[in-house]
Amino acid sequence: MNSTIYTTPPSHPSSLFPNITLCKTIKHLKQVHAHMIKTAQIHDPLVAAEVLRFCALSNNRDIHYARKVFDQMHQPNCFSWNTIIRALAESNDDGKPLSALLLFFQMVCDASVEPNQFTFPSVLKACAQTSRLKEGMQVHGLVVKYGLDIDEFVVSNLVRMYVMCGVMKDAHLLFIRNLIEFDEGDVVVRNKKKKEVGNVVLWNVMVDGYVRLGEFGAARELFDSIPQRSVVSWNVMISGYAQNGLFKEAIEMFRDMQMEDVCPNYVTLVSVLPAISRFGALELGKWIHLYAEKNGIEIDDVLGSALVDMYSKCGSIEKALQVFERLPRKNAITWSTIIGGLAMHGRANDALDYFSRMERSGVTPSDVTFIGVLSACSHAGLVDEGRSFFSHMVKTVGFGPRIEHYGCMVDLLGRAGHLEEAEELILNMPIKPDDVIWKALLGACKIHGNIEMGRRVAKVLMDMVPHDSGSYVALSNMYASSGNWEAVADVRLMMKEMDIRKDPGCSWIELDGEIHEFLVDDDSHSRAKEIHSMLDEIANQLRLIGYRPDTSQVLLNLDDEEKESALQYHSEKIAVAFGLICTSPHTPLWIVKNLRICEDCHSSMKLISKIYKRKIIIRDRKRFHHFEHGSCSCKDYW
Repeated sequence: MNSTIYTTPPSHPSSLFPNITLCKTIKHLKQVHAHMIKTAQIHDPLVAAEVLRFCALSNNRDIHYARKVFDQMHQPNCFSWNTIIRALAESNDDGKPLSALLLFFQMVCDASVEPNQFTFPSVLKACAQTSRLKEGMQVHGLVVKYGLDIDEFVVSNLVRMYVMCGVMKDAHLLFIRNLIEFDEGDVVVRNKKKKEVGNVVLWNVMVDGYVRLGEFGAARELFDSIPQRSVVSWNVMISGYAQNGLFKEAIEMFRDMQMEDVCPNYVTLVSVLPAISRFGALELGKWIHLYAEKNGIEIDDVLGSALVDMYSKCGSIEKALQVFERLPRKNAITWSTIIGGLAMHGRANDALDYFSRMERSGVTPSDVTFIGVLSACSHAGLVDEGRSFFSHMVKTVGFGPRIEHYGCMVDLLGRAGHLEEAEELILNMPIKPDDVIWKALLGACKIHGNIEMGRRVAKVLMDMVPHDSGSYVALSNMYASSGNWEAVADVRLMMKEMDIRKDPGCSWIELDGEIHEFLVDDDSHSRAKEIHSMLDEIANQLRLIGYRPDTSQVLLNLDDEEKESALQYHSEKIAVAFGLICTSPHTPLWIVKNLRICEDCHSSMKLISKIYKRKIIIRDRKRFHHFEHGSCSCKDYW
């Protein structure tokens, strides 16, 4: 092969081409490029390759211009082919990865150059990004042809290609072949290095593949077998759990990571924070924040938004505001996060003020921003303001409403008692309403006692999601509220026949970094006797100040004494009792509940906060309730 056909970049390109290396912008590079064309320097393959590298792979890249530079090369060397293929494969623009594949096939047909170990990783990445399994298998054949199936970097990208295409069987076969070899029927480790540490990249790719398919059992088993786990190994599992709703497992994995003295990195923190937010684990969230600051991890807009979201959902909206104000850059995501957080805490006026600040700062609101704004209006009963913002979003900003925006409007109108208007909005929507919107209207029917409309909406939901317990329970509760126990029995019989079970009430409280979970009437905790004694004490204290349980909230055909007993053991009350016996006086209690808090618990919490001089913060399915000095932040509008 011609001696001018280079396969790798020069060792010190900056010393050879300082005029290119010192370019700060693509405009500057074009000037240098023009001079090199004028002086014929561009005919030197090394010069042309370095110009291409700058416009294809630098921070100031311009792939369109890079492609023009490449197309003007008389006989591009292997390094130049690799550069342009890599640039196209790594591009997020639609069509570019496919262009990388087409360019690679041109390279294969060029007799003056042949691909090397630096070519195939980019080509395989392009196959993976475009889910082109057939082409990926053809590239696999070429890898074998050129004898590169022993190159670990090439093999890891081959495995990743099969993983991304969902072909785990072939990925696993390659994985095994790369780690072991067969010698007369015995499994023999290839070399000492692999025996000691294994190919951690390959292991991580395989674990990620099983996570992507939702096969967490297989992923965890493989993860546990990794000879020497890297921080990437942990991140794959933590992010996989969190993104698939397995929040408890994500937190447990993060704790295991700490126990093994593996230092979390930026990706770890961004991955675990949503799980922490879900459980309201404020102390763990604070640790994450402190760890980032002490270890010099940049709190940029992404990590900053995750921290703002965490503090908001863990009940510390003031800390969320502090983090937000300190962010060096604020974009639509960070603004939307703080607006949504304020809305969740019932601070509607503050949410709307921050929306005004966002617009004044020149940041264009996103459709997510308006979900937060409309939610703020809903929680505060600001009907006219909500209508105005919805109109502003559509007519001024130009966003087509998403299903979530309509959901907010239905919730806003329904809570405020405008049931007919809410139903009319659903029926006239240009997009098909989902079960969430109908549930919002059904909940409003329950609040306002509109059984006729409730029955009609429940029927729609039963047809739409026949095995979802929500509509059956809501309808049964409406019948129970009106004393129609025969209708209640009919609904419950229907649920029994269809094997539909109500989601149990569940509450969480974090103490000393540990999350404690309680179900309704739960006596499984190791300190159950102490908890029940505290519940009895709370009930006695409430009676002493004249409080009587709101037995209308017990939607079962029981006598009053049985109803009072049932109310006493709601999961959030158990969590509060546990918090009272485990913390020192005046310590705030943060509790998360999976369902909407009932009216009796809401009334009780106001009085408990006054009796025990505690601030009690409860996040239910809809919003936050801050109980203090005998009142609630929601002002009894929820």
